[in-house]
Amino acid sequence: MQATDRQVIEQICQWLQSNETCWLATVVETWGSSPRPIGSLLACSASGHLVGSLSGGCVEDDLLNSLTGGELAQESAEYIKYGITPEETERLGLPCGGHLHVIVEPVLPSALSHFESILSSLVKRKYIERSLTLNQTSQNPELKPVNRFNKLVYDEKGQKLMHTFGPRHQLFIIGAGMVSSYLAEMAQALNYLVTVCDPRQHLIDDFDQEGVTLVCDMPDDAIRDLADDEATAIVALTHDPRIDDMGLMQALKTQAFYVGAMGSSKTSASRRERLLALDLSQSEIDSLHAPIGLPIGSKTPPEIAIAILAEITAVRSGKIQGCLNALTPGKQVANN
Repeated sequence: MQATDRQVIEQICQWLQSNETCWLATVVETWGSSPRPIGSLLACSASGHLVGSLSGGCVEDDLLNSLTGGELAQESAEYIKYGITPEETERLGLPCGGHLHVIVEPVLPSALSHFESILSSLVKRKYIERSLTLNQTSQNPELKPVNRFNKLVYDEKGQKLMHTFGPRHQLFIIGAGMVSSYLAEMAQALNYLVTVCDPRQHLIDDFDQEGVTLVCDMPDDAIRDLADDEATAIVALTHDPRIDDMGLMQALKTQAFYVGAMGSSKTSASRRERLLALDLSQSEIDSLHAPIGLPIGSKTPPEIAIAILAEITAVRSGKIQGCLNALTPGKQVANN
């Protein structure tokens, strides 16, 4: 889930708490060059304030005028399409060939508990599925907990929307060193929630990246409490096996979609031997990305951070199946 989407839910709750009616718009289909992905959210208050985005600015003004002018979604949810004709595409400023299909629903103050439930689930890093049927009262969508993220589905014939809300992607970094600093900064630019854990208080005190959650604790305990979900990537960057190994013991047993550790091929081989002696299974150890990062010839801390994020991105998008590093034992990414 995008950070901006959580902001949309939070803002809706604030409006409803103030007894203000608003609208929620959800992108359900795109074609061609679309500025925002399926599932993107935008909320508009009755007083004309917007939060979130559907198109990066292309259709927001048109939608706002239709809503506040009483032309759209006044009593029930509606399905609208933008960019169907070349004239409309040009008028709205959509990219060439871009189509955008959106569901817009009115949200009344009586729906406060509904959106508070969504927000509570996100805060707890849990998944929740929302079902909305357009030909029914828009104030009665259903919510149910689910175990994983499911792709948004809109059945146009049945007029039913199924939308999973899930936790924002998190990067959990073990170690508060220089590589961690660059990695934390870059990851935030990619919309990750970043947590840095190090049991050494002086390093935590000196870590100066804004927007990062800092934890002074042993990493195994912190991972157990904060990073056991499939929207999390965990990286061990201290070069100290007393710290890294403790974190990896726990990390490799979590649902994290990526676990990596910094170190040369020789160091990584020794680490795998130690982990095997620490009651981890061979399949768990085989899932470890070590040496960490894609082999781009990185040498400096910012280059290593780029290599790490590139590999995490490739794993997250499905471009790398399994652990590439375990299959290429000669790989070096300036991890020594």
